[in-house]
Amino acid sequence: MKYAYEDLGPDQFERLVVFLCQKLLGMGVQGFAKGRDGGRDAKFVGTAQLHPSTTTPWSGTVVIQAKHTNGYNKHFSETDFFNAKSENSVIGEETPRIKALRDAKQLDHYMLFSNRRLSAGAETAIRAHISSTCGLPEGSIALFGLDDLERLLRSFPEVAGQLDIDPVDSPLIVSPQDLAEVVEALARQKDVFSEVADTPPTSRIPYEAKNAANNMTPAYAKAQRRRYLKETAQIRTFLAAPENEEILRAYEAVVEEFELKILAKRKDHQTFDEVLEYLLDLLFARDALLRQRPHKPLTRALVFYMYWNCDIGTTADA
Repeated sequence: MKYAYEDLGPDQFERLVVFLCQKLLGMGVQGFAKGRDGGRDAKFVGTAQLHPSTTTPWSGTVVIQAKHTNGYNKHFSETDFFNAKSENSVIGEETPRIKALRDAKQLDHYMLFSNRRLSAGAETAIRAHISSTCGLPEGSIALFGLDDLERLLRSFPEVAGQLDIDPVDSPLIVSPQDLAEVVEALARQKDVFSEVADTPPTSRIPYEAKNAANNMTPAYAKAQRRRYLKETAQIRTFLAAPENEEILRAYEAVVEEFELKILAKRKDHQTFDEVLEYLLDLLFARDALLRQRPHKPLTRALVFYMYWNCDIGTTADA
């Protein structure tokens, strides 16, 4: 069974990895739990059933990590995931943790699963880097990418039934296409923004009341207003212009999708800070135009405008 792995939530992806590892290693695989350093690992202690083979199985403590991304067609070789010269990558942040576990004799073997594409060159480079950095033999390191996940699911088709992914539990996923159209149009007209008076529109309810109704933290709300409030009058004027009617329709489509998805998928315990940052991370991961340097702040400003204008988020009397 083929999944749209990018549309799974991190918890769902971790469950998939646990079920696959139970097939490869044994039913003693312990699920993902947050460690004292904040990292999330699964663990197996014993002799593996199948990995790397039945004749030469791993034995000892196996630490398992799952690294999920919402992005389409992502690769292990991208610098946000692996850069041998920088610690500011997924692998760069994890190697100190792996080394600490190795030094404490709490790790004999290491497995990493990700819903990214893994080329032979990247696999060789990353295994060599982890080995040299953490003092772990290359034969005790295993990396699994998209093709490996598909192969394992073909080998163990019963895992798909075990996983029992409920669409209601899936994460908040939105399409970036219409938003990218609006942002691109705004970017083309950015020069005329200076002609608009720098007086933002009044929000439909007091900002503080809306923040309380949506569980947005005061610090986040203050930062959003400081950074993006000055843009709201310009965005309003642009969308109201008769010649931009088609862009307004795209904006309305974005608002409708965002509002309904947020209402359906938002968890009760989440702050609105978390919702907006998750949405923005998802949009930047899935659309190259939105994550371009000139367009990222404009995208954030447009999402803030939606909130300030009460197009998304509940109102105080909801």
